[in-house]
Amino acid sequence: MQKKQKWSAMLLSLAMVSVVAAACGGNNNNGAASPSASSPASESPSPSPSESSPAASSEAPAEKVTIKIYYPTADKTELRALEDDKIKRFTEKYPNVTVVPDDWQYNVNEIGIKMAANEAPTFFNTFATEAKMLVEKGWAADITELWNNYEYKDQINPVLQSQFNLDGKVYGVTQKGYVTTTMVNKKMLDEKGVALPSYDWTWEDMLNTAKAVADPKKGIAGIAPMGKGNEAGWNWTNFLFEAGGDIQTIADGKVTSAFNSEAGVKALDFYKRLRWEANAIPQDWALDWGAATGAFAQGRAAMVIAGAEGPLQQALQAGYTPDDLKVYPMPAAEAGGKHTGVLGGDYLVINPNASPGEQKAAFDYITFDYFSDSYLVSLEKNIQDFQAEGKYFVPAHLDYYKADSEYGKKVQAILAKYDNVYKYDDASNALLDGKPEAQYSTQDFYGTMTTLIQEAFTKKGTDSAKQLDIGAKSMQEKFYDAIKVQ
Repeated sequence: MQKKQKWSAMLLSLAMVSVVAAACGGNNNNGAASPSASSPASESPSPSPSESSPAASSEAPAEKVTIKIYYPTADKTELRALEDDKIKRFTEKYPNVTVVPDDWQYNVNEIGIKMAANEAPTFFNTFATEAKMLVEKGWAADITELWNNYEYKDQINPVLQSQFNLDGKVYGVTQKGYVTTTMVNKKMLDEKGVALPSYDWTWEDMLNTAKAVADPKKGIAGIAPMGKGNEAGWNWTNFLFEAGGDIQTIADGKVTSAFNSEAGVKALDFYKRLRWEANAIPQDWALDWGAATGAFAQGRAAMVIAGAEGPLQQALQAGYTPDDLKVYPMPAAEAGGKHTGVLGGDYLVINPNASPGEQKAAFDYITFDYFSDSYLVSLEKNIQDFQAEGKYFVPAHLDYYKADSEYGKKVQAILAKYDNVYKYDDASNALLDGKPEAQYSTQDFYGTMTTLIQEAFTKKGTDSAKQLDIGAKSMQEKFYDAIKVQ
């Protein structure tokens, strides 16, 4: 969720993206940042190779070093098992490196404290919008030399990696990404006799579908827009983009609010229509990422807006089948318009306080399983294990490698072999249009918009133009005026 690309029909294809900007979105839970493919409920097991990756450096650092690594939280037992296997394989190849797990998950409100107390891990997870902030605060190591010596750098997905390439230097390594989509529960629509809209749908199609399937007396919502935490502002920003608006403008060294525009009014008015005209959102609409995607997975909301991977996993685990769940691009504001969704991703950043030897070991660990043939073997085994347990495997919507590379084709060939792998529809993917979020004070903007959205959902008849002017003035005075763009 944080800090413009046309997609082709082929999932993960670089042709999917039409414009590249300097920084893009990432993930969120508990309002700390925008949801992404790696939000707590949206993390899919990343199959681990069974042997050392060719992506790792051929020569281990001479000195003995200890690194604290980004590690899954205790509730993710499968992911921990995979990470433990990776640690074992890594230390066998690099016996001079001691690896210490650290399950701290990036939080925009905690990173400064962690850095000041020198308690941040040697590398940590973050999202795309954090790039400029982390670099300007001095909380992200310049890994340009390590990157330039990395033999697979030219096969990394440039659309995702570019978000952490600033001013000719590299400050992070991409993991995976997404374009915000709308998940539709086809089974719920079928049960109500509501026809699925076309993938090339509009705001009116979304409103009419949500209204038709909603049953407020039974606690069934047609759509569950997030209404709590910064993710509420992140959800709404998709509609701002679809209406042709922007969060901010940057000119002559200054950052200026831009969301109090005609497009902003149009987008906020549409949210009010979902609430008051269609009565299609949950009666208790103050839902964060987990609550909104949970409502979708539990059949209490027919649609939810998020990166596809997480909500799909939840719903499939809750008993739905792939045929029940459709991934739609965001709706166009009007017929013929773009289906723009926030472009986001997950990244790993190395702690600048770490020694050169520790930074080298951290980089080797981060890239250890990238482009590994044994990863492909493990990926297939992981899918087979899921199949044996009656589970579905949900691949990342956009991965770290170029999809049109030989490696990307090998991955796709494996995924295509199994009926328990969720298949994204090429017709839907062809319409996806990703746009990165703002470069400055993104989380503050989301928080500001959340307040305005909550007011619009609480009070009928609010004036969207006045609300947005108030929000824009607040952002300008509190944040943008203090920014000096180099």
